[in-house]
Amino acid sequence: MRIVSYNLNGIRARMERLLEYLSEQQPDVVCLQELKCAQESLPDAEIQAAGYKAVWHGQKGFNGVAVLTRRDNIVERRTGLPGDPEDVQSRYVEAEVDGVVVASIYLPNGNPIGTEKFDYKLRWLERLRVHALELLAEEKPVVLAGDYNVIPTTTHDDVFSRRAMANDALLQPESQAAFRTILNQGWTDAIRTRFPEGPVYTFWDYQAGAWRRDAGFRIDHLLLSPTAADRFLDAGVDKDYRGRDKASDHAPTWLELEEAE
Repeated sequence: MRIVSYNLNGIRARMERLLEYLSEQQPDVVCLQELKCAQESLPDAEIQAAGYKAVWHGQKGFNGVAVLTRRDNIVERRTGLPGDPEDVQSRYVEAEVDGVVVASIYLPNGNPIGTEKFDYKLRWLERLRVHALELLAEEKPVVLAGDYNVIPTTTHDDVFSRRAMANDALLQPESQAAFRTILNQGWTDAIRTRFPEGPVYTFWDYQAGAWRRDAGFRIDHLLLSPTAADRFLDAGVDKDYRGRDKASDHAPTWLELEEAE
């Protein structure tokens, strides 16, 4: 089972790229983020025509997440992250596909630091920590996939320049500590399991020639519960899709799990 995390930066603007990716790679499950599209305007017909079913959680102009699959057995489990009934931002959707629980996550950016936006990010991470524990307690294979807007370390392995990102919410010690707290519950970082050392980036800004200079960083993560980690086969980043015409600023990030017996 190939599971992909893909921040589209606008599903309408990237529809051609998304359909191209689905056709060329034929992943089993795709977790989309940053749809920037109202629920009633989501391209369900186009996705079905491409051979995929979808669980959507849209929001006009901002955020938005989805789980797509070309498999028949998909069950929607949850829209919205628990812990704050007043939070109406569309940042979390959860489904079960052939016995694997898959969540698509679009974590708050948090910029600028020192503002309510950064506080909201840290509160959201805490809510994710609590829900992640609940998921672990189910003892099912779980994949927490998405754009976490957290660069895990300050090393060149995860960020092109620590100095350039020093004042960005993605690289703050509080963000990194909260992410580590979730990992330390027993989750496996699929990309770092496959590539223990060396730069692996998933995002390149549109500005300042970042793509050309390979000035990227790693913020798209695939976390595996112990039961899922037992089935882990491979992981990677489909980097070349970032270089295509009118591409998202994120590259699809994927893992493969062994099929259940």
